[in-house]
Amino acid sequence: MTLPDTMRAVRITRHGGPEALEPAQLPVPVPQKGEALVQVTAVALNNTDLWTREGAYGRPGNPHALSGWRGPIDFPRIQGADVAGRVAAVGPGTPETLLGRRVVIDPAIYDSTAPDAHPIGLMGSERDGGYAEYVTAPAHHLHDMTGSPLTDDQLAALPTAYGTALGMIERGRLREGDTALVTGASGGVGIALTQLAHARGAHVIAVSSGPKTDAVRAAGAHQVVDRTQNLPDRLRAAAPDGIDIALDVVAGDLLTDGLPLLREGARWIVAGALGGYDLTFDVRRLYLHNIQLIGSSMHTPTLMNLARQGDIRPPIAATFPLEEAARAQEELARRNHIGKIVLHPNP
Repeated sequence: MTLPDTMRAVRITRHGGPEALEPAQLPVPVPQKGEALVQVTAVALNNTDLWTREGAYGRPGNPHALSGWRGPIDFPRIQGADVAGRVAAVGPGTPETLLGRRVVIDPAIYDSTAPDAHPIGLMGSERDGGYAEYVTAPAHHLHDMTGSPLTDDQLAALPTAYGTALGMIERGRLREGDTALVTGASGGVGIALTQLAHARGAHVIAVSSGPKTDAVRAAGAHQVVDRTQNLPDRLRAAAPDGIDIALDVVAGDLLTDGLPLLREGARWIVAGALGGYDLTFDVRRLYLHNIQLIGSSMHTPTLMNLARQGDIRPPIAATFPLEEAARAQEELARRNHIGKIVLHPNP
């Protein structure tokens, strides 16, 4: 395959609004030892894109500091964690058998090579991502999806949303027969949580807004509670015997109000703060009832086996060309969609 010298990309050079996304013509990156170059066919958007661009993550001891996922961003930075594409070139020490393979990139930067390693960085934040025609990645982070029945858009929708969902389910030790509360159920992670928890035999109570109820129910929710209508009372009515596990990407007042609804020995898993990060709750609800409050991020290896078999089908809400990345992020921020928004860097 003959590679061009330059590529189209969209990057951020500072924190700010959608105007901080700037088109650029850049050299095609050269894969280093142990890396591969991937021609990007689809890159899915995530809330991490918005919060990284805005610098909304804060830092330990200074929650209002402008910061990326794990600290200051090394600008300029090409965003985009979730990439599907084809291997276009390999670096020294990378098997040439990868050339031409259809792949998904695991975007996480891990603290070790152990199966339970913790993510300490993310593509599109701590290294360049997929808002570009080409991106490099470590070869051992490429998952061969050549035989998967999923489309490239669906494959790109997997790593962050479904990886985050699977991490929550694994760390929360969800069991068959559990009553599982899923918050933010119409978003990318929420839909993934609903599908995966249902597939594992949980009774899923999902929180969403009224217009999105049918789509959330179609994803596998047994009950859907409207978040705009006296939520604590409605959850109590939906789960009169209590909740075994809460899979929460909202936090805020929902966590404060929801802890008393948990059963003895239940688990509340948090992987987001759409409803706010600065909250208070009665800590006695934890230790008097043996409740665990667990933070969670990504977990992708098992996920890719499900994708190869087509056992999960991420819904795609909309697609945009690379040049419209700012408009795509604006659409993501409105939260009127169900499923994932995807960019196409290579038409």
